[in-house]
Amino acid sequence: MSGVRVARVLIDSPLPQLDRLFDYAVPAPFTGDVVPGVRVKVPLRTAGRVVDGYVVEVRDEPDAGERPLSDIDAVVSPVPVLPQGLYRLARRAADRAAGSASDILRLVIPKRMVRAEKAWLAGETVPAPSVSENAQDWARATLDGFPGLSAALRAAERLAVDAPPHPVVSPAGEVGAWADLLAAAAVDTLATGRSAVVVVPDHRDQAQIERALASRVDAAVVIRDDARQTGPARYAGFLRMLSEAPCIVVGNRSAVYAPAHRVGLVAVWDDGDPLLAEPLSPGVHARDAALIRQELDGCALLFAGHTRTTDVERLVQLGFVREIPASRRRSPRVVLSATQEGERRGVRVPSSAFRAAREALTDGPVLVQVARPGYAPVLVCADCRRPARCRHCEGPLHARSVGAVPECSWCAREARAWTCVHCGSEKVRLASSGSERTAEELGRAFPGVRVVISDGRHVVEDVAAAPALVIATRGAEPPAEGGYRAVVLLDGERMLLSDDLRVGEAALRWWSNAAALAAPDAPVHLVGVTGAVARALATWSHAAYARSELAARAPLRMPPAVRVAAVDGDAPSVEAALAALREAVPALDDDSVLGPAPRDEGGVRALVRFDYRVGGDVAESLRSSVVAAALRTRRARGRTPAPGGAPPTLRVRVDLPDLDL
Repeated sequence: MSGVRVARVLIDSPLPQLDRLFDYAVPAPFTGDVVPGVRVKVPLRTAGRVVDGYVVEVRDEPDAGERPLSDIDAVVSPVPVLPQGLYRLARRAADRAAGSASDILRLVIPKRMVRAEKAWLAGETVPAPSVSENAQDWARATLDGFPGLSAALRAAERLAVDAPPHPVVSPAGEVGAWADLLAAAAVDTLATGRSAVVVVPDHRDQAQIERALASRVDAAVVIRDDARQTGPARYAGFLRMLSEAPCIVVGNRSAVYAPAHRVGLVAVWDDGDPLLAEPLSPGVHARDAALIRQELDGCALLFAGHTRTTDVERLVQLGFVREIPASRRRSPRVVLSATQEGERRGVRVPSSAFRAAREALTDGPVLVQVARPGYAPVLVCADCRRPARCRHCEGPLHARSVGAVPECSWCAREARAWTCVHCGSEKVRLASSGSERTAEELGRAFPGVRVVISDGRHVVEDVAAAPALVIATRGAEPPAEGGYRAVVLLDGERMLLSDDLRVGEAALRWWSNAAALAAPDAPVHLVGVTGAVARALATWSHAAYARSELAARAPLRMPPAVRVAAVDGDAPSVEAALAALREAVPALDDDSVLGPAPRDEGGVRALVRFDYRVGGDVAESLRSSVVAAALRTRRARGRTPAPGGAPPTLRVRVDLPDLDL
C-alpha cells in the first residue's frame, strides 16, 4: 500500500487537554463514509475507552510506518453535521475566550435523532425559496425608514440602528416595530439568495419575529433554533439548515452559530439583554460570536435595540460599526414624575402618574413596571429597620400577604415568634412592594378594574385592548393590543441601587423596552428618578448616554473600555498562571492584575484587565495554563488521591461584563 487515509478528529470532551485535532487511520470499509463533518467513534488511549468525535479533515499520507495510528472505531452517521464554516467559527470563538471548541459545538449541534435523520435522508431536495414581489416591496419600504440601510446590508457592512419604539400591525397580528424591521432585513437578504440569522434573547421576542415573517415568506423557510423544541424537531431543523437552500433562522443565543447556507445577514436584537450572554463554558457572548462570524463569512451584521450598549457604542466610536439613523425620529412621550407640592414625601405613585393612569384606563390597558416579583420581597425590623433574617440560615425573610407568617427566602422555614437580634423587637414591617402587593394596592385604588400580574411565576404572553392594570416585573411586560394607553415605571431608584457597573445601562434598557410598548403619544411616567439616566430616557438619547458611560469608564480601565478575564483556582495554580501571563504578554503593567483575592467558596480569584490588541496573546497564555493545571490534576489523581477529593482545577472566564462577577 502506497499511502494511508488519515482523518483529523475533534474529540467531544470537556477536558481542555483534548481540545485539539487527533489523527486516526481510516479503515478500508469506512473509506467512503469518513468525510469531513461526520460523527465518528474513536479510541482514546489515555482513557482506555471509545469516545465521540467529529471528522474535521481527511487527507492521504505516505505510509512511512513512522507513526502508528489507531483506527476509527465506527461512523455514527453519514450526515456531515459539522461544516467547515461552523468549525472555523467555533474554533475562533473558543480561542478568543480561552475555551474549547467542543464546548461551543455542544451548544450548537443537536443530539442525533435517528428517525428524524432517516426522514431527512429519504426526503426530496429542498428547493430554493422564492420571495414574492409584495414581500420584497414591503421589505424595501420598511428598510427605507433608515436611509441607506438596504444598500449597506447588501454591501455586507457592520451596522447599528436604534429601533422604532412603537408597535405596528402585521398580517399575522401586532408586533413591535423592531420585529418588523429585522424581519424586513431578513426577507430582503433572502431575496438575494442568501440566508439570514436573527438572534433574540427569549421566546417572546422569537414569537414576534416569526409573526412579522408570517404570510410574507413560506413557513418552511423560517427555521426555529432554540432549546424549547423537542429533540426530533430541533434536529430536523438543524438538518434543514445544512441544505443548500437559503433560509431564515430565528433563535436564541446559540443560533448565532447556525450553519445556514451562504449567510448574508446576522442580526442581533437587544444585545444588552443578559440572556444573550452564554453562561456555559467558554461563555462567549452572542454579540462577540456575531462579530467573529461576520469577519469569517463576509456577511452583513446588524445590531438593533431600543437602547445602545456601551459595547456597541465603542465599536461605533472606533468606526468598526456604522450607525444608521432613522429618517424620522420617533420617541415615546416620557414624563419624569416627582412628588408634587402638598404630597407626602416618598409616595410611591405621584399624583401626576396616578392621574395619567386613571385617564388612560377609560380607553385601554395601563402598564405598571415594578422591580421585584412576589408580595413583600424584603422584611425589616419595625423598630431598628435592620433586615429581618432567618434564625436558621441567616436568609432574608419575606411575607406572602398582610398578616402572613414571615418565611425565609433561602430555606423556606416559617419564622414564628421572630425576634430581632439587634434590638429584641418582635415586630416586622414591609420594606418594599413586589408585583403582588402592588397589584393589591392599585386594585384598591382603581376598584372594578381588572388587574393582571406578569412576573416569573405568572407568565402573560399578551394583553387585550380592554381596560386593565398590568403589573409586570422588568423584562416580563407583555405587549398589549394597540399598545398601552399609559406606562408607569415604578421603583426606579431601587433599580439603580444595585452594586453593578452597568446598572444605569441596564435600567435604561428596562425602562425603554417597557416604554416601547406604549401606544403612539401615550404618556410614559418615570417615577422618582433624576440624573443622567432619567434625562437619557426623557430625551430618548441612548447613544449619547452610552458615549458618556464609555468615556467615564476609559480612565478607570473598566469594561468595555478594556477586556477583563477572571482566573479562579487554588493559590499556586493562579499564581503560576499569572506568572506565565506576565512573561507571555510584557505589555501588561502592574495595574493590569487585581488580586489574587480569597473566594468565599474556597480558592482565590485574580482579575486581569487587558487591551483588545493583546487579547489573542492573553487568551492563548491563559488557555495554556488551564491545560497545564488539568494535566497536573490528572497526574495527582493517578498517584495519590488528594484528601477530600481531587485538587481544584484552574478556571478562566474571559470578557466579564463587570468586575464584580
